[in-house]
Amino acid sequence: MTGRLEGRVAIVTGAGSGIGKATAIRFVEEGARVTCVDIDGESVAVTAREIGDAAFAVTADISDPDQVRAYTDATVARWGGLQVVFNNAGVNLPGVFHEATDEVIDRTLDVNVKGTMYGCRYAIPYMLRGGGGSLINTSSVNGIVAEPFLTVYAASKGAIVMLSKGIALDYARQGIRCNAIAPGWVDTPVNYAHAKLLGGLEHVYATIDSFQPIGRPGEPREIANVALFLASDESSFVTGTVLVADGAMTAQ
Repeated sequence: MTGRLEGRVAIVTGAGSGIGKATAIRFVEEGARVTCVDIDGESVAVTAREIGDAAFAVTADISDPDQVRAYTDATVARWGGLQVVFNNAGVNLPGVFHEATDEVIDRTLDVNVKGTMYGCRYAIPYMLRGGGGSLINTSSVNGIVAEPFLTVYAASKGAIVMLSKGIALDYARQGIRCNAIAPGWVDTPVNYAHAKLLGGLEHVYATIDSFQPIGRPGEPREIANVALFLASDESSFVTGTVLVADGAMTAQ
């Protein structure tokens, strides 16, 4: 199947690398026009250049509501509508819980929780005017189960699960679907600081079958395919759910 997002407009945050970049590319492959958002202006510009005319790069910090509103408005002004938002950007600042500074706690909640809230809040009015849309929020397996050194991160990702369910209920009869994706360990830079606390990335990957039964890290494009499903009409009856893509990590 091709053209599953033909004629649709999407916003993808965290599009400078990892899952966000892979998803922006995947959405365009299926016919969408995409606003690529990242706090790293250089990396998101590279993503947009690689994609071509169907992509538009924006440098923004999703924890700032004014910046989120600005790129949402700019998306509609540029592309003429908004049908899909993938609130994927996030931070992972691991550490021993009682040693977590106020700055770490605030930054984690501001980006992961508030940033996702803002992404949904500013998109919904446009989706209501356009007859509906799909909101997709990146949670994590750590929104379902905890791991050492990730207490603050897990709390933020659990909040995204309940945020997604609440939005789904609020707009179920108005054509707006909202779902969360819960990836397991995926080979992306956001996990590298955690890997250091676990003995290093090489050690984590050498022993990954001890916690991720599939025996390997996920690839960003594999999660992008999950986001594509949730963005497309193939998931028209799916809302308010958490779609887990974790190589059986949480099946144990």
